[in-house]
Amino acid sequence: MKAVVQRRYGSAVLGDLDVPVPGPGEVLLEVRAAGVDMGTWHLLTGKPYLLRFMGFGFRRPKSPVPGMDVSGVVKEIGPGVTEFAPGDEVFGTCAGSFAEYSVAKVSHLARKPAGLSFAEAAAVPVSGGTAVQGLREVQAGQRVAVLGAGGGVGSYGVQIAKALGAHVTGVCSTRKVELVRSLGADEVVDYTVADFTGTYDLILDCGGNRSLSRLRKALTPRGTAVLVGSETGGSLTGGVERAVRAVVVNPFVPQKFVMLMSNARGDVFDELRVLIEAGKVKPAVDREFPLSEALDAVEHLYSRRARGKVVVTI
Repeated sequence: MKAVVQRRYGSAVLGDLDVPVPGPGEVLLEVRAAGVDMGTWHLLTGKPYLLRFMGFGFRRPKSPVPGMDVSGVVKEIGPGVTEFAPGDEVFGTCAGSFAEYSVAKVSHLARKPAGLSFAEAAAVPVSGGTAVQGLREVQAGQRVAVLGAGGGVGSYGVQIAKALGAHVTGVCSTRKVELVRSLGADEVVDYTVADFTGTYDLILDCGGNRSLSRLRKALTPRGTAVLVGSETGGSLTGGVERAVRAVVVNPFVPQKFVMLMSNARGDVFDELRVLIEAGKVKPAVDREFPLSEALDAVEHLYSRRARGKVVVTI
């Protein structure tokens, strides 16, 4: 099979690999599309270096094929699998979706939403799943601010918060204002002109570049700030210092900081399927790249030019 092959950090090429074999609780997928997220860029580059100490491979990546988001068709089932059968169309996550075939755990998959293309479905799992988990506390009538609303997680955050009945303020750059408005945000703030104002019951911070004190000022007395990663730190830690400070500050302030560690779960993806089929959520796909240009797709995402999600089609 053709696949993007990565033998060391900072370098990958399109090459040939054997088709993998599914084990117990796994299925073999014929990959139709793969979503691109910032986690893929981190694992391609090996930065921040802290990742290498977290089990992803110290000298070289553990997985020779990058990519997590996936949509495709089940070709073969492993021992003990009863949830899916050959021919089923699914979406979810796996280790190595930048390939013609990949193996995925059934617990990380759900049936592809009706009416979505494979490319649209591949844009959902990582970013959409993160947004769902980050907005668990939202109740109807509350005020929610989504920082980085024009990106992958943010574009889903706006729609999911609206589906939960919240009043949503989306914060983004100038070139993403129209996208965020089209996603249903009640207010859109262009941060290149002026920062957002007001107070919110929950802030979903997908931007990662505002201080904890700034977030506290924008929260209600018992509000919550959900921190979704950070891209503002250096090569060593990648901005994890802000998360550490949040852990230290939490016991001493009335507001709450949540460092979101999103889990790849089929039941979460099934929640998204229901929202999509009900017309409440729709993937915002900026561009599609062929497998031969997968590294260009990752670079396009990293450039922050993308409005919504970037997808690799196979």
